[in-house]
Amino acid sequence: MPYISPEVILEAKKIDLLTYLKNYYPDELVKCSRDTYCTREHDSLKISNGKWMWFSQGIGGKSAIDYLIKVQGMSFIEAVEDVTGKCAITSPVRFSQPSKQDKSLLLPQRSDTNDVVIAYLTQRGIDNEIVDHCLKNNLIMESLPYHNVVFIGYDNQQKARYAAYRATNDSRIMGDCSGSKKNYSFRLLGSNKNEIHLFESAIDLLSYATLYKLSGVDWKELTLISLAGVYSPAQDIGNSKVPAALKNYLEDNPQAKRIILHLDNDTPGRMASKALQLVLPNHLEVVDDPPSYGKDVNDFLCFKLNIKRNKERKYER
Repeated sequence: MPYISPEVILEAKKIDLLTYLKNYYPDELVKCSRDTYCTREHDSLKISNGKWMWFSQGIGGKSAIDYLIKVQGMSFIEAVEDVTGKCAITSPVRFSQPSKQDKSLLLPQRSDTNDVVIAYLTQRGIDNEIVDHCLKNNLIMESLPYHNVVFIGYDNQQKARYAAYRATNDSRIMGDCSGSKKNYSFRLLGSNKNEIHLFESAIDLLSYATLYKLSGVDWKELTLISLAGVYSPAQDIGNSKVPAALKNYLEDNPQAKRIILHLDNDTPGRMASKALQLVLPNHLEVVDDPPSYGKDVNDFLCFKLNIKRNKERKYER
């Protein structure tokens, strides 16, 4: 087996994936948003804030070596030799993405009307009363110039600290607004503070509130928290951290007794549920309650309402 000195390995590990691809495979990079890239080969592999995550496979890392081993299937020796060899031929220009810390939240310009957002959410089955409640309380807004729906989260002083945008057309454009703090992700805080319902996305959260209303019960009693995206456990699942949004809520509401997980019916969602059941404090009852139909809660709502979704992700009754 070839010998590589510890010093060379240490230097190779310092090359992050963005730097590696920008220098040696720039055509493989696709910019998804201001601070996020994906790869042309794997559109669910996101690179952001110095790290990368392959969401469809539930794996991630930081360095180019991690990527070459986990995604490209190289051995450790092969990955180190690949990185050091390329660096020896062409010294890499270091690329870094701006830190998300200590930034003020930058909200987009607000549209004078909410017609596009209302149509989009109701087409996805979200109840009109729930949409109206969110609009009146500035929890959602319609932005300009693209008429995206923006989901907003607030701190205890009712200051907006988080915002996520999602396209209202057929595209899959989505992301966090600059300066967003995931500690304050989109949520609906109801009268029942002892029981928390947890979701990956704001759409799933609103879908569950709609399902609850359809059952004839007051949805305003629910405490619903979104995780602002897929929760990614540690490679050693027992060392996973509690998601920032949930950790922040539990610190402010120590009376909470029960957490119900409504995460997706896919590999990342099932892995996330397993991790949360392991790492959440023992005094909490943790219940895994994925949707009984489809990939996510919105799929289940659309099924219940007989809303058909075609391949272009349009919705019609």
